[in-house]
Amino acid sequence: MTKELTLQVTGMTCAACSARIEKGLNKMEGVESANVNLAVEKAAIQYDETVIKAKDIEQKIQALGYDVVKEKVDFTIDGMTCAACSARIEKVLGKMDGIASANVNLALEKATIEFNPSQVSMSDIIARIEKIGYGAQPVVEGDPVDHREKAIHRQTIKFTAAAILSLPLLWTMVAHFSFTSFLYMPDILMNPWVQLALATPVQFIIGWQFYVGAYKSLRSGAANMDVLVVMGTSAAYFYSIYQMLAHPSGHMPHLYFETSAVLITLILLGKLFEARAKGKSSQAIKQLMGMQAKSALVIRDGVEQAVPLEEVRINDIVRVKPGEKIPVDGEVVSGTSAVDESMLTGESLPVEKNIGDFVYGATLNKNGALEMKALKVGSETALSQIIKIVESAQGSKAPIQRLADKISNIFVPIVVGIAVVTFMLWWLIGGEFIQAFEATIAVLVIACPCALGLATPTSIMAGSGRAAQFGILFKGGEHLEQTGFVDTVVVDKTGTVTNGKPVLTDVVLFSDLEENNVLRIVASAEKQSEHPLAEAIVEGVLERGIKLSAVSSFQALPGLGIEAQVDNVEVAVGTRKLMRDRQISIEEPIEQQLISLEQQGKTAMLVAINNQFAAIIAVADTVKETSAEAVRRLHALGLKVIMLTGDNERTAKAMAAEVGIDEVIAEVLPEQKAQQVENLKQQGRNVAMVGDGINDAPALAVADIGMAIGTGTDVAMEAADITLIRGDLNSIADAILMSRKTMTNIKQNLFWAFAYNVIGIPIAALGFLAPWVAGAAMAFSSVSVVLNALRLQRVKL
Repeated sequence: MTKELTLQVTGMTCAACSARIEKGLNKMEGVESANVNLAVEKAAIQYDETVIKAKDIEQKIQALGYDVVKEKVDFTIDGMTCAACSARIEKVLGKMDGIASANVNLALEKATIEFNPSQVSMSDIIARIEKIGYGAQPVVEGDPVDHREKAIHRQTIKFTAAAILSLPLLWTMVAHFSFTSFLYMPDILMNPWVQLALATPVQFIIGWQFYVGAYKSLRSGAANMDVLVVMGTSAAYFYSIYQMLAHPSGHMPHLYFETSAVLITLILLGKLFEARAKGKSSQAIKQLMGMQAKSALVIRDGVEQAVPLEEVRINDIVRVKPGEKIPVDGEVVSGTSAVDESMLTGESLPVEKNIGDFVYGATLNKNGALEMKALKVGSETALSQIIKIVESAQGSKAPIQRLADKISNIFVPIVVGIAVVTFMLWWLIGGEFIQAFEATIAVLVIACPCALGLATPTSIMAGSGRAAQFGILFKGGEHLEQTGFVDTVVVDKTGTVTNGKPVLTDVVLFSDLEENNVLRIVASAEKQSEHPLAEAIVEGVLERGIKLSAVSSFQALPGLGIEAQVDNVEVAVGTRKLMRDRQISIEEPIEQQLISLEQQGKTAMLVAINNQFAAIIAVADTVKETSAEAVRRLHALGLKVIMLTGDNERTAKAMAAEVGIDEVIAEVLPEQKAQQVENLKQQGRNVAMVGDGINDAPALAVADIGMAIGTGTDVAMEAADITLIRGDLNSIADAILMSRKTMTNIKQNLFWAFAYNVIGIPIAALGFLAPWVAGAAMAFSSVSVVLNALRLQRVKL
């Protein structure tokens, strides 16, 4: 069957690109024709869907080096009651053309769907979700929890009404016990018609949601919690009506109206507790969003005006008064002040800000008036990106959840089978219909798999949210799980172990040139480099009042140094290897001086001018105050710590000894860092790589877990699995501890979720649980799992 597919393609730069894609697609079996339009960046493909799938075509385009544009949308989902519901929605959406991935989170009541807008629209997705019996609405930006507040309100009303109607019925049941004989029992409550009048609204008005859910679930070929609830409560309700009709004289030996009504009430109570607990698990998002300023003072056409935060535009000039929150990310253009950035960096001391400095939205301007140019607004600000990462992590699944998902898919049919066997055995062997009936209802009710579906996602929500409060951003549940298995931590030196702000310390001359002249030439050349050591040299030279010269040519040599031409003078600055490559000899006095500087933990650079050795320039980077304590904590967790650096071995070892690092891999070129990490993995190690620079990005991507110091580059943070906002090595230990605590919590939840059913079903089947007790136990199982997960919100690191 021939189908047409239109894809938006990115990465094409010329006609050769579009021709390459066309050629590659046309070679695929099942593709009848492919037409790629460079101007509109679209590919129109006709294909036989019995031979090839749309996903295969997308993968082929990606394999050719281009990408297919997809949209990712979050939806709030109404009507889910257990893991079978979320699994059903995922399964149905996964079969739709154009949907690349669908992740449905029961605890968040949210679906994250990645789709090709040319194949399927948001309205199509919503219609498909509604068709299988659930409600869907796109998440409104900035209001991620409003729907939950409404759900809590609805559940509260339903539970209150059910409780008022069920309480008299519960009274009639309790009054039958010998130890409650002293309780007064109005005769009217014993009237079957009164009991029917009280139970019916609970069963069919308040409890109608369970019938709707069960019908829609069965209609779509699945079975969820609602099926069990409906079977158990309906059996009790309709059997009671049968008893009423079978004994018109008024002698009613067995009525179960109180069983059906109390069961529904208890289940609603459990749902209410769940909804409130889920709301608490979103507290991290609420707190992060609460940090944002609500408005901004913008200067437009010379007039200062207050505008809502969402109306601030890039390049707007924004005035920030003392004591106000900075509204968006940008650059200071006027004024000086101290800014409290503790919400981002964890650093309690305010940071001085002058003209040209970058400031972050939601940080607090302390004592001076600032004018700033807005550079990042809306979803591009640092805080918005943090919120996005936390939401993404909370909505993702950890691999351990796959076990619960698989079990929940087959759980309900198994329970129904157990219930049928229970009834048959009691009735045929024991001959007691009433006991068979009560045991069957108890089995159906206690087995509801709510706790199983909530066990993992609630812990992921609470754990990742709490981690965010410590400045640790996990990009997904799989990273939160994997981090706990790390046994080796590899750290970059500059900017990670050290402050990344080296200073010029020594200038040792080995020529007749004047010191200031050598510094002028070297600093002029290094001015073209972005390396932290180059910045240290330039700053040190400028502080001495030396003016820089024009540079006519410049070349950076990664891992070696630089070469440049300054005032018609050839200059090379870098390592011993650079000097050897340029056939510049390093005599014994020079080598001794180098060794001496390196043993002091300084980084020494060799300077050659016009191919003659001229000087040694040394800079020193200071170790972060927290690095030694952080390494001790990592050792206490049983981890091996390795420093991986491009610096020379002597300097690196001196720095490593200062902080207590076990092993040093030095003089590694940027492109070799990833290979060194790969080597460690091949030795069977589970490696976490920690870095902050562009040169660390490949190693971060290769590692089992990549951790980017948040004060570093965007490229490093993009390649990493975890962002450590505070720029403190203690955050590595915090991340690993948070992962281990979260995984322990998940295992506890799964244990209790399974234990409730493994222990509860046999007890119910043997007749030792009254149906209403089974209902209470089932409700308590869900609530206990959620409450256990919420303990993670109080974790102290």
